[in-house]
Amino acid sequence: MDKSPWVNEKEASLSLGVSEETLQKWREVGYLKPGTHWRSCPNDQPVPWKPKVIYHLRWCKEIIEYWREEDAPVSRLVA
Repeated sequence: MDKSPWVNEKEASLSLGVSEETLQKWREVGYLKPGTHWRSCPNDQPVPWKPKVIYHLRWCKEIIEYWREEDAPVSRLVA
């Protein structure tokens, strides 16, 4: 069986070479889109609900490379 393309925030951070804070910032400004690049994973968490986030590694890598090629200010959004 194939491994899921969705990984937790820590694994995504390590694989993408950026901090978890940077991933959060990129989500906030819209570089990483909900449902495509990331999604919530509630795992039956109690209230107040603060869901964990999981990332689709391949799609995140693709969009980060795209923004770098477009000379977007990705580097200025590093936390």
